[in-house]
Amino acid sequence: MAAAAKTPPVPLHQHHHPNTLLFKTHISKTLNFSQIIQTHRFSLSKPHEISLVSTPTTTPQNLDSHICLLCLRGNLSQAIDHLNSIQQQQLEQTISLEEETYIALIRLCEWKRADKEGSKVYDHVVSFKTQLSLRLGNALLSMFVRVGNLVDAWYVFGKMLERDVFTWNVLIGGYAKAGYFDEALNLYQRMLWAGVRPDVYTFPCVLRNCGGARDAKRGREVHVHVVRFGYESDVDVVNALITMYVKCGDLCSARVVFDEMPKRDRISWNAMISGYFENEECLKGLRLFVVMQEFGIEPDLMTMTSVISACELLSDERLGKAVQGYVAKREFGNDVSVDNSLLQMYASVGNWEEAEKVFNRIESKDVVSWTAMISGYENNGVPEKAVETYNMMELEGVTPDEITIASVLSACASLGLLSMGIKLHELARKTGLISYVIVANTLVDLYSKCGCVDKALEVFHQIPDKNVISWTTVILGLRINNRSFEALIFFRQMKLSLNPNSITLISILSACARIGALMCGKEIHAHALRNGFGFDGFLPNAILDMYVRCGRMELAWNQFYAQKEDIASWNIVLTGYAQRGLGALAVQLFDRMIQAEVPPDGVTFISLLCACSRSGMVTEGLELFDVMKHKYFIAPDLMHYACVVDLLGRAGRLDDAHKFILEMPTEPDLAIWGALLNACRIHRCFELGEFAAQNILEMDKGSVGYYTLLCDFYADSDKWDKVASLRKVMSEKGLTVDPGCSWVEVKGKVHAFLSGDDFHPQIKEVNGVLEGFYEKMKATGFSSLEGSPINEAEASKAKIFCGHSERQAIAYGLINTAPGMPIWVTKNLYMCRSCHNTIKFISKVIRREISVRDTEHFHHFKDGVCSCGDEGYWGR
Repeated sequence: MAAAAKTPPVPLHQHHHPNTLLFKTHISKTLNFSQIIQTHRFSLSKPHEISLVSTPTTTPQNLDSHICLLCLRGNLSQAIDHLNSIQQQQLEQTISLEEETYIALIRLCEWKRADKEGSKVYDHVVSFKTQLSLRLGNALLSMFVRVGNLVDAWYVFGKMLERDVFTWNVLIGGYAKAGYFDEALNLYQRMLWAGVRPDVYTFPCVLRNCGGARDAKRGREVHVHVVRFGYESDVDVVNALITMYVKCGDLCSARVVFDEMPKRDRISWNAMISGYFENEECLKGLRLFVVMQEFGIEPDLMTMTSVISACELLSDERLGKAVQGYVAKREFGNDVSVDNSLLQMYASVGNWEEAEKVFNRIESKDVVSWTAMISGYENNGVPEKAVETYNMMELEGVTPDEITIASVLSACASLGLLSMGIKLHELARKTGLISYVIVANTLVDLYSKCGCVDKALEVFHQIPDKNVISWTTVILGLRINNRSFEALIFFRQMKLSLNPNSITLISILSACARIGALMCGKEIHAHALRNGFGFDGFLPNAILDMYVRCGRMELAWNQFYAQKEDIASWNIVLTGYAQRGLGALAVQLFDRMIQAEVPPDGVTFISLLCACSRSGMVTEGLELFDVMKHKYFIAPDLMHYACVVDLLGRAGRLDDAHKFILEMPTEPDLAIWGALLNACRIHRCFELGEFAAQNILEMDKGSVGYYTLLCDFYADSDKWDKVASLRKVMSEKGLTVDPGCSWVEVKGKVHAFLSGDDFHPQIKEVNGVLEGFYEKMKATGFSSLEGSPINEAEASKAKIFCGHSERQAIAYGLINTAPGMPIWVTKNLYMCRSCHNTIKFISKVIRREISVRDTEHFHHFKDGVCSCGDEGYWGR
């Protein structure tokens, strides 16, 4: 293809690619102001300002001289004023500037990064020039590329009568710098078709494009061109080849190129060493670092920061300390970039105390230093120190960047510091850092963890380019705020534009498990298998947990045997048995686990103690607690103590439970007092329950769960004045009990029924079916315990603590499924005695199996009998 003024168009984008590749274009032709001065023969001896307006007779030569002199002095604003006055005079007479004057103006705009002024000069040029010469076009092209204006750069390129290798290099470099790697490579191909021979500056730029695009195939083609045009011995070009192969993950080719170099500089060694580290071949990189010194090549800052990063990747603190000692002996031992790398290395291996020492000795801390220390604290579980360090950073007057804000927001989320998070949100908005997706994502996480899920959704919807982390964060936020139904909706929306990763799937599987969305869970399981990560990380256990929580133990066992049986998988199945009150089966499974030589952990015994508690196996539970301490040497934590209190309390041994609390080696927490209070509620022991309630009120100031339990306790004790008082306190604190909600899955779609909500499309049919059952119950003398004067109080309490929403869900399932099909319902509150009796009657009449999972128990109804033995409903 011959060179032409009109080159086939290259796609242009208005937004920069997120993965911008830093690229420095070479400027082979610079403006020689002394030549301009000699050409126009004006004097430099007059320091006073030159005013074009005050000169009644202005010649074109004077205009050129005046503007060039202003450019030489760097006075861009006056030069532009002169240019504007020329435009006004052009209306009366034809005034044209010389090309060198325009070039002087353009290069001054480029030097000052003056985008607006440069555009004015360009507008003036094109007002009387339809096509551009090589020098003027190259100057304009270089300026527009330098200020990031690729649209005008492309128009300039199209107007040029002639193009040389500099022209192509500048435009290719501009696209590369903006991250448009494919477009830059296409330009390189067009350059070859136009018959322009690439030079020593072309190949490093093009090779960086191949590396940025991870396009090894085109990189090898360019390698062939390097050899064809005779640049295989040029050190800069060969270094770029090494970097390209490294970025593409082809370490073998990179090493071959490196070994065949007749002459290597320090950049060659650094490129190969850092290449090994980037591709997680840290040991090979460290060996090459040793060889580098054997060849007499002294490492520089780039070398040492790479080696320190290798210690971080290897999580080898001992090696890191050795490298730190080596660095301290060198002249760059006090360089802030090296200290920052050491700081990050120590923080990554969990030694934040050593990182703190490095941080404290840095004399001139930059934003990277502060950010590394803040994120180090946050990642090592000391978020309070992260917040403290950020406050110190503010006092020092250091401006935070997007990583700083994201790290502090994450620390605030861990500590529940909503007020500080709101201030950081406002700061991010004012500084423009909110435009960074990492900041927006951490804001979504903060608001979600602080219970402000609507605010989290507001931030999420304002993110212009949502990534996988954005969607995953909002899905998890909805899940932890008990809005799992919405989480499923968001997940389906996400799949329209992005592929979820394993973390996303773990989050949405948790939502499926929460509302019993079995078919949705199966779809996600199939998706994971199709995409090849069904056995990655914790995902298999998340799938197992979903099947267990949905009550499908057969599917759960299939998943259990198909995956790697680690301690987490055993614990999940044990928890499933505990939820069903199957203590004997849980103990049998524990014996199998020990026979399989899987050592138990603290979670194992929590599941076992819960299973024994719900099965009334007090002796076995106490024996397991003793085995945990003395055979497996697992120190009990507060959760284990709470389980033992629950074990004794449910069995009616309230005095033993109280004595156990008093003899504990640590102070009891809310869970322990809550277990005792619940036991007192069950066994109607008001005096001891009142004592537990007082401890709860002293310790807890904002947990709706414990206030609900207290209301439940006082209601069962007919202390309605106490209930009213507690509800007033809850109202003043903004604590609300979630309304009863039940979910039923029909034909792969989840339907939600909210207590008191009549907006479902089939609500009339649903209520009609229920009315029919109520009439049959009356006719047969089967009482649901509603409407009788004796049980009016109980009905009132049940409306609060149950909501009866599962009845509507069951009725909907009966209407929309085939006869004989089992119905599975999940609800967010307890099941009351009235609902329990009603569902027993329905299962007997229609001869269907109905399973309801409430907040604490699994209820499997068949032929009028429940698997809980009439012991698992609210009020027992």
